[in-house]
Amino acid sequence: MILTIIGKELKSMFASPLAWVLMAFLQGIFAFIFMSQLQSFSIMQGQLANTTNAPGLTEVAITPVFSVAAVVILFSVPLLTMRLIAEERRNQTMIFLISAPISMTQIILGKFFATVIFLEIIFVIACLMCFSVLPGGTLDFGLVFSCLLGISLLGGTFSAIGLFVSCLTNHPVVAAILSLAIALGLWIINLTAPDPESVLNLISIFSHWEPFLEGTIAVKNITYFILIISVFIILSIRRLDADRLHA
Repeated sequence: MILTIIGKELKSMFASPLAWVLMAFLQGIFAFIFMSQLQSFSIMQGQLANTTNAPGLTEVAITPVFSVAAVVILFSVPLLTMRLIAEERRNQTMIFLISAPISMTQIILGKFFATVIFLEIIFVIACLMCFSVLPGGTLDFGLVFSCLLGISLLGGTFSAIGLFVSCLTNHPVVAAILSLAIALGLWIINLTAPDPESVLNLISIFSHWEPFLEGTIAVKNITYFILIISVFIILSIRRLDADRLHA
């Protein structure tokens, strides 16, 4: 049943012009950053050759793509998630959804994984673009994998937040604004905490995302993202369960 919901949501996404425009927009930004950094690397290559421990092609041309991708999806994912549940409420089809012989867990997981799969398609295309340099250069595949894992966890986190907020309202635009506000708050909260060991720094998304850009895959950072995703998915399920009880 979850697979059925995932298929339905993906068909709905790709039937919407917003999804295609968003995908084209993101790939355009990634391509621009990649080509700009690649040009910079070719210009600096002579200087880097004489520098000890100089950054390689991956650090100069590919890591910035994922760095920019993190900021871009921060503002883009709310546009994808705003309609997941809020549109069902607005179109007054929510009653059919919660009265169907499926669990709220299946509904939430289906919608969540559909969004994640859509984002993964975007990330994979970006990776293929980066791999285009292989005929003329070498890449640090460990760093590329670290960046891809980090951006995937980040996209999943933003998706879970957006899905939960979409469960709270019947106005998609309101859902987009609120989910952006929550995600942005968790992103920049570390700016108010000069102490790296402070609680605010520990709950900041950015603090746990940044190590992936450096090629560091730490269990504590993966656990953080999985925990945040799980919390918001559970809250979403409980919200829909409450709606079913009052239906």
